[in-house]
Amino acid sequence: MNTITQILPWIQVILSILLILLVLIQRGAEGMEGALGGTATSTMTYFARRGAERFIFIATIVVAMLFAISALIPLILR
Repeated sequence: MNTITQILPWIQVILSILLILLVLIQRGAEGMEGALGGTATSTMTYFARRGAERFIFIATIVVAMLFAISALIPLILR
C-alpha cells in the first residue's frame, strides 16, 4: 500500500498531461480557435468521427476514466 501512495501522484500527473493533450488536439484548428476566444466557423454541426479522430475521441474517454479512478483510489484505500 505504501508503494501505491508513492507512485499514484506520478500516475496522475502523467494521465493529466495526456488528457490535456488529447483534448487540445481534438477538432484541430477549429477547436483551438474556439478555446482561445475566437469564433468557430460552424456552430452545431453534426459529423461522424472516423479514423484517427475516432481513436483520439475514444482515447480521451479512456484516459479520463483512468484519471477519475486514480483519483478515487486513495479514498478507497483509507
